[in-house]
Amino acid sequence: MTLLGGEGKSRICSGISANDAYMSSMSKSPPSPAQLARNERMRTAAIEGAKARADIEARDVAIRKNMERLRALRLAKEAEEAAKPKPVKAPARGRKAAPKQTAKLSDFLASQRSTGRTT
Repeated sequence: MTLLGGEGKSRICSGISANDAYMSSMSKSPPSPAQLARNERMRTAAIEGAKARADIEARDVAIRKNMERLRALRLAKEAEEAAKPKPVKAPARGRKAAPKQTAKLSDFLASQRSTGRTT
């Protein structure tokens, strides 16, 4: 069993102190099958939890390395773009709008009369 803690502190991964584990092993009656199964499940869970934490830590390290690599590439690209002179665009020449032909009112009324409108 893995013991965690600093100097003078000894705790089993599942949160039971080493003294409690020792005292339970010293009990007069043998442990029941249910208690043995529970202890085995707790031990297995502690081992799997440690593996999962290690996997998560490794994945986090890989993600941070990739982020650092991408950041370095981005900064290098930005520095390269900043070093290049920006091309100067010629100002766009606006087209002259053709003068809009406005119809005279008399022409409009004449076209209306010729199509049959009397009002």
